[in-house]
Amino acid sequence: MRITSKGQVTIPAEIRERAGLLPHTEVRFEFDGRTVRIVKAKPAAGVGRGKTTVGALRGRATVALSTDEIMKLTRTP
Repeated sequence: MRITSKGQVTIPAEIRERAGLLPHTEVRFEFDGRTVRIVKAKPAAGVGRGKTTVGALRGRATVALSTDEIMKLTRTP
């Protein structure tokens, strides 16, 4: 594996999956002598994956349904 001229490196998919590194996951680097570790950064208080996802989806609906109408569609008869 090589570092690009921009300082980038591709983390193999197997390692990303095992470490739970999803797209947009914040990471930090720890340096200990000659070893560098990539560690998942702890999210800021109150900012979790759920809030981030909801924030990204908010206002993107293409059909104007009320909450009651959506709930009615999700219930089985």
